Amino acid sequence: MKVSALLLCFLLAKGVFGEDMSVMEGDSVALRTDLTDLQKYERILWTFGTDSTRIAQINNVVNKISLYNDVLDGKFKDRLQLDDQTGSLTITNTRTTDTGLYELQVIGGKEVPPKKFSVIVSAPLPVPVISRNSSQCSSLGSSGSRCSLVCSVVNVSDVTLSWYKGNSLLSSISVSDLSISLSLPLEVEYQDKDTYSCVLNNPISSQTQHLDISKLCQPCSVDASTLNPGGLPLSHMVLICISVVVIVLVLAAVGMFGIYWKCRKTDQLSQTSRQGYTDMNYGCPGDDLAGTDELKTVAVNVGGTVILNTGVTAIQSFDVLQWRFGDLNTDSTNPFTVIAKLNEPNNFDCNCHDETFRHRVQLDQQNGYLTISDIRPTDFGIYKLNISKNERNVISKSFIVRDSSENKGNVPEETAKLMNGEITANTCL
Repeated sequence: MKVSALLLCFLLAKGVFGEDMSVMEGDSVALRTDLTDLQKYERILWTFGTDSTRIAQINNVVNKISLYNDVLDGKFKDRLQLDDQTGSLTITNTRTTDTGLYELQVIGGKEVPPKKFSVIVSAPLPVPVISRNSSQCSSLGSSGSRCSLVCSVVNVSDVTLSWYKGNSLLSSISVSDLSISLSLPLEVEYQDKDTYSCVLNNPISSQTQHLDISKLCQPCSVDASTLNPGGLPLSHMVLICISVVVIVLVLAAVGMFGIYWKCRKTDQLSQTSRQGYTDMNYGCPGDDLAGTDELKTVAVNVGGTVILNTGVTAIQSFDVLQWRFGDLNTDSTNPFTVIAKLNEPNNFDCNCHDETFRHRVQLDQQNGYLTISDIRPTDFGIYKLNISKNERNVISKSFIVRDSSENKGNVPEETAKLMNGEITANTCL
């Protein structure tokens, strides 16, 4: 049970105690009987607390020394020593909970009045902490600026906290309560060269903290806390700024690389398309498609099958493909007829002239190849292919499909010239 110093002093003033003793926690305290030699018929009894709980005893009648380690929940277990010659009691490894009332009784023999002891066991004192009170910072000019400081301690009792200038006491505050926090302010000049210290003390010991004005006090106009409200050191702020700049530069570089890579891929696709297709810039009067840049002759028997090759491996989704047909006597009065077209990969539309090619024409949606099965005499003629991109022709081809059983003598003169290569690719059909 804890008893404050104020209460102990009050009881001592009333004559309850014979001695008042103070000791630091962890030290030993000896409660002396002032007896030199116990008589055989004497009995020594030690009690603790206001309830007079028995803690130690010497009974010379039966020659027995007793230490009651189990009382008070083992409070004094293995920490009591009893002198068998004088009866003095020593408490080792003291604790703050050992603070209280101890009483000695001598029974038998010479009449000895009870002797009482008040013991205060104090915890080690903490070192005071000196800090700057930035909220009180005020600047009255370079010669009149003052630095506001505070000295503080926590969880202390029965102590005094003081400010000293040299050996002179400036201010102090005392407390007798248990486990309380104390703080004591001080104002000094920024350029003060005197020695200041904050001292915490009790009747047993003291702790001192010296003030370093040059470290804690700087004029408000150059105070780092003013320049940096967040409380971060300037070096940390510089490091953070550099990190932000580096991150922004990295993100910008990644973005520029992404744009470059996208443009490069687009350019590669464009080059691939130009390599796969022949870009034609010329046309023929009366024809809405570009002039032919390639002419092939294909011979096939009636009833057979013919495949007209576009020469490409894949039709792009944005390409427009058309197959047109005209007989060998096609002219402006008898124009070509669209027999198949491909605008999207899944959009196939076949328009057949006079139902001629119904169910016999197949268009490969992957590469645009045109397959005509069950060839009839009416299927012989000229087939023209046009592939355009963004409304601009990139491939134009012409195929003459003729009966393999016939000779060229039965072919119209203009067609025969085409078959013999006498008409160039710019000749309109």
